[in-house]
Amino acid sequence: MIHLLRSLPSPAIISPRPRRHRHHTTTPSLPSHSRSLLLHRLLRATPPLASLVDRQPNAGGPAMGLFTVTKKATTPFEGQKPGTSGLRKKVTVFQQPHYLQNFVQSTFNALPAEEVKGATIVVSGDGRYFSKDAVQIITKMAAANGARRVWVGLNSLMSTPAVSAVIRERVGADGSKATGAFILTASHNPGGPTEDFGIKYNMGNGGPAPESVTDKIFSNTTTISEYLITEDLPDVDISVVGVTSFSGPEGPFDVDVFDSSVDYIKLMKTIFDFEAIKKLLSSPKFTFCYDALHGVAGAYAKHIFVEELGADESSLLNCVPKEDFGGGHPDPNLTYAKELVERMGLGKSSSNVEPPEFGAAADGDADRNMILGKRFFVTPSDSVAIIAANAVQSIPYFASGLKGVARSMPTSAALDVVAKNLNLKFFEVPTGWKFFGNLMDAGMCSICGEESFGTGSDHIREKDGIWAVLAWLSILAFKNKDNLEGDNKLVSVEDIVRQHWATYGRHYYTRYDYENVDAGAAKELMANLVSMQSSLSDVNKLIKDIRSDVSEVVAADEFEYKDPVDGSVSKHQGIRYLFGDGSRLVFRLSGTGSVGATIRVYIEQYEKDSSKTGRDSQDALAPLVDVALKLSKMQEYTGRSAPTVIT
Repeated sequence: MIHLLRSLPSPAIISPRPRRHRHHTTTPSLPSHSRSLLLHRLLRATPPLASLVDRQPNAGGPAMGLFTVTKKATTPFEGQKPGTSGLRKKVTVFQQPHYLQNFVQSTFNALPAEEVKGATIVVSGDGRYFSKDAVQIITKMAAANGARRVWVGLNSLMSTPAVSAVIRERVGADGSKATGAFILTASHNPGGPTEDFGIKYNMGNGGPAPESVTDKIFSNTTTISEYLITEDLPDVDISVVGVTSFSGPEGPFDVDVFDSSVDYIKLMKTIFDFEAIKKLLSSPKFTFCYDALHGVAGAYAKHIFVEELGADESSLLNCVPKEDFGGGHPDPNLTYAKELVERMGLGKSSSNVEPPEFGAAADGDADRNMILGKRFFVTPSDSVAIIAANAVQSIPYFASGLKGVARSMPTSAALDVVAKNLNLKFFEVPTGWKFFGNLMDAGMCSICGEESFGTGSDHIREKDGIWAVLAWLSILAFKNKDNLEGDNKLVSVEDIVRQHWATYGRHYYTRYDYENVDAGAAKELMANLVSMQSSLSDVNKLIKDIRSDVSEVVAADEFEYKDPVDGSVSKHQGIRYLFGDGSRLVFRLSGTGSVGATIRVYIEQYEKDSSKTGRDSQDALAPLVDVALKLSKMQEYTGRSAPTVIT
């Protein structure tokens, strides 16, 4: 119970400064500059005599060496509804007084008591601007809400897949396990003082909170009137590995700062044959390039690719994490990963330098990936299908077979064909990794992917960009085990993809993104597309007027998903137009932006004839692109004559 002190406290009843004990795992004591910094923070954090506090007494005895718990009055903010990957807004929005605190308290209030009181909570992210401030705020709120300890990545850095791995795999020195995590990321969105920030909560299985929880969080944000925080808890130095211990109202409270790359690499070694990959990377025939786009993947890249696998350090591009991602856009696609695209021979400028055999990029929080061969782009839809088709023979983790595979609805049907040919369970789910997590927890899915450059497996409950790169390197190592010496030509990335098309057929595929569109106009466009579905004969008449060489629409709907595990139903997950020849048009409003709306148009055509699978994708899809833009009246509704990004 929290008691409000109605009068000014006298010096005799002021809580002593918190007792703090630093247990270093790397050095026996703090450097002098760190001791000075901590002392300064400790003194600065001591509440003045005139402050009024809501104080929570020690439940187990006299209050000795306690920090105090303050109950802050607040009012709701509009629009704190988590999207598919949490709450994303501009940094300036999060910096408003009480804004972050409201969302964090609303999350604590939405969780079962046992997942907060006495619990271990992870707090880290991609290191974008405002992350370090947010870590301190959330840590103080965790203490006030009764958490036993907080785990923080060194310098607040922890990739989204590594957070999932830490929740699932890490055991503290005292046997503690994490019950969940606040992940501070806006994924592939830009960072900096005027750019984007984000926060989402992951559950005890390592996956994103399900809709039942995010709905509670949102409901709480609309009614919140107070939050709890330990304002006199000093900031913890998150640039030093070690444990800081405090005495709190309900007992000890620890902040454990650690390097998550150690745990992550340990997990990767249980999945892949590192020796086989190392042999590939050490071959003079094979060249490699990895671009972290100044995101959190850079904190793992040197440890994994250079120190563990023997790649040359010159193979790494933009692998120093930066709060503003070096001023770039940390989205691993052909538009934003310009330096890698040029190096791989896919840029507009010509170069006499021979491109590497293999290239890959990551997004800001390292859960997305882009795979490139020499002068060759692998679509994410093809990538997950190819990994699934080759996993059993190439990756030790899958040696006993796949439990099943799954893809998001907008992803091309390339994985469907693999599943059918290999007699695997197959699932089509809405966009959002939480849906894959349910299938994995039930033992129904091993490999899954989204067309938005997300690929992963049941080793964790998030998509995993570095895992996807290691999967491709494993496939290349297996295909080239007899080609690394002598005169044999290497099997290239392009060779693997073209052989896959010859076996399974090709799904020509592209995505048009219209970013920061007026939200009202975007909703009107989508509503019109739904309305048109009531008369497919009228739709087909319009299509024939646009392009007579396009097949007829045979079905159209708004995608709805019933989860086979928990029976939950997810509606309004995207608008589909399905053609008689297997082609598809899909329209969807993305939930990953921070301003306005993003309309995504997915255009797909299946070609079984192996003699026709080598066409340029944009040429092959041109008729369907024309139909998609005119049928949706894209320019009329949005005022845009061209998409922001084409992938």
